[in-house]
Amino acid sequence: MSRLLGTLRGSQPVARFQRSCGLFPASDEGSCSSSSSSSSSSEPFAEGARDRGARNGAGALRSHSTTDRCFPNGVRGGRGPKGCTQKYIVKNYFYYYLFKFSAALGEEIFYITFLPFTYWNIDHSVSRRMIIVWSIVMYIGQVSKDILKWPRPLSPPVVKLEMRTVAEYGMPSTHAMAATAISFSFFMATMNQYKYPFELGLAAAFVFSTLVCLSRLYTGMHTVLDVIGGALISAVLLMLLYPAWDTIDHLLLTSPFCPLISIIVPLVLCYNYPKLDYYSPTRGDTTTILGAGAGATLGFWLNNQFAAAAYTGDNFQLRLPLLTSKVLVVVLARFFVGILVILLTRWLMKSLVLSMLGYHYKFPVADLEARRRPEVEVPYKFITYSSVGFSATIIVPLLHQLLGLI
Repeated sequence: MSRLLGTLRGSQPVARFQRSCGLFPASDEGSCSSSSSSSSSSEPFAEGARDRGARNGAGALRSHSTTDRCFPNGVRGGRGPKGCTQKYIVKNYFYYYLFKFSAALGEEIFYITFLPFTYWNIDHSVSRRMIIVWSIVMYIGQVSKDILKWPRPLSPPVVKLEMRTVAEYGMPSTHAMAATAISFSFFMATMNQYKYPFELGLAAAFVFSTLVCLSRLYTGMHTVLDVIGGALISAVLLMLLYPAWDTIDHLLLTSPFCPLISIIVPLVLCYNYPKLDYYSPTRGDTTTILGAGAGATLGFWLNNQFAAAAYTGDNFQLRLPLLTSKVLVVVLARFFVGILVILLTRWLMKSLVLSMLGYHYKFPVADLEARRRPEVEVPYKFITYSSVGFSATIIVPLLHQLLGLI
């Protein structure tokens, strides 16, 4: 068993999966360059700017100030400045675009669109359960990374297609955790409320989570064990939370302590996040998630207290035929109006909070190093994204009501 786990934790299975999907390093000898160059292969190649400074989750971001040259790919833990690139050859563009798209399903762009879409167009109760499960699962996953400190796959032999998360540790894969949590919590919350085949819903949840999990191998960001571990942790948490869903939902809507708890508990967790000896974006990402969840939870409570107009599934039935032209217009109108408000809220609050913190702590807003300090990063991201969550659940529904979209 230990030998199997060691194999699953290694880089070679990831490299073999990439090769089987048509993704290869451009050459055996790594090269660092900020511009494209020709390949001797007849196949087209794609070039991705990748930070070679990563010791696979142990110091990519601090490496920029320590060296001014590019190390070859063969140097494990070699440090490289911005502009250092890893070249790779793509021989199967179907898998390339499929897994690049699938990887985006675990990013902020997906969370900030799909979760509000569910709230505005499907059902409040479904959205509440998904957001709570997502917040809990992601917090546990992010903290586990910085406690376990397992490295990401080595490059070489793995080709890495992402740069931002290379400074994080690998175990567990939070993409796998989020995909499993969101897809199966959506399925579990809707299977008894909407008219669609049980097998279809189960298959959709399985395919969604599987694509995201495989995308983490294809992009070279996780080992097989990271992905399996992330999916299993999510499954266990879902099984533990499912029996208590109704109780938690009732408390969120009716408890007089809900507003206080939904703000204070996430803030305490963010300020007491595990400390590392270098900067990692995991704390900021965790603050973003908990902030959005806190703002949304506060909105849920206020809507219930003041009996706000609720979206129902009457116009959006999960059955075939799925949509009529009239319903489609309403759904799209709700979505685009809501996303516009969310993006405006994020831009406004980000600018306002950073300006206030910059004035208080005496640093220019453009100072990236200052913005990474805990006393700046936590309030900046928490206030910004709690405002986004609050706006999505309070401001947007009021605007929808004003426009006659409810």
